Amino acid sequence: MQTIQELINRIHWDSEFSKGRFEIGYFDRLHQRNVRLPFDRIYFNPDNHFFFQFVDQDGIDHNVPLHRIRDVYKNGVRIWHRDKPPD
Repeated sequence: MQTIQELINRIHWDSEFSKGRFEIGYFDRLHQRNVRLPFDRIYFNPDNHFFFQFVDQDGIDHNVPLHRIRDVYKNGVRIWHRDKPPD
């Protein structure tokens, strides 16, 4: 199975594969639910391969560990899923 880091790199660097609308589904521990974010709202710091960042509608910065990503969608279709939630 492809790791989430490998998939993120492919979305960033494979110009043919990256055509389309991508979303990341992650587990929000505060609200105890899965949240989907458009890929273009997410920032991946090239020096940190453990978190992604985004700014919510209230202007608050969030850092989310990559191990909380549960699903990746392309054009509304799930293309990647983490089988077992992390401990």
